[in-house]
Amino acid sequence: MTFSILTHDRETGTFAAAAATGSLCVGGWVLRGDVESGLVASQGTAPSTFWRDDALRRMYNGETAQTVVGDLTGEDSGRGHRQMIALDRTGGTGGFTGGDSVAFAGHDCQPGLAIAGNMLSSEAVLRALKTGFEMTGGSPVERMFAALEAADVAGGDARGLQSAALLILSPEHPPLDLRIDFHETPIAALRQLCDHAHRQPYHDWLSEVPVLSDRFRRP
Repeated sequence: MTFSILTHDRETGTFAAAAATGSLCVGGWVLRGDVESGLVASQGTAPSTFWRDDALRRMYNGETAQTVVGDLTGEDSGRGHRQMIALDRTGGTGGFTGGDSVAFAGHDCQPGLAIAGNMLSSEAVLRALKTGFEMTGGSPVERMFAALEAADVAGGDARGLQSAALLILSPEHPPLDLRIDFHETPIAALRQLCDHAHRQPYHDWLSEVPVLSDRFRRP
């Protein structure tokens, strides 16, 4: 019912994530991140918010994504209906797809990049999600939209889409956490919202907000 992507740029320290689903509120249910911890996407037929939040806490304390995913999924008797990918603060990744996930379901993890999906129209959706990101240059925002749009064109969620989300975390910039909780064309609506977030006066105001590299920034 969901496809998601987590990425890390080692050169800039930027984390970028995006997700879309045929259900409501994918941003609230699936994606979580912290610039000092990393990123998590917890999804599936019965997603565990405990996996998501516990993973971030443990990665903040220095545990690797692979270890955290293995521990959290191994302890859960309902794991067959759940899916999880995580990306830690060094770019390490880990993933899990429960055996009872609705087909097509799968994940792919490599350093700096993790993707996952379930209830997809075909395996081609995951390949498109990855290729859309890898074949696109420019900002993390543009690369996330390229990934989502490519996955959607390849068939996306087997039921169609209702919600989409974008999360960008950087040491040099305030977080960009945008969500479309319900829309007939949620990826297009998310792009429109993102365009507004990069215009005045909102975008100019962001220059006054404290960031990791300057926690005491003032107007």
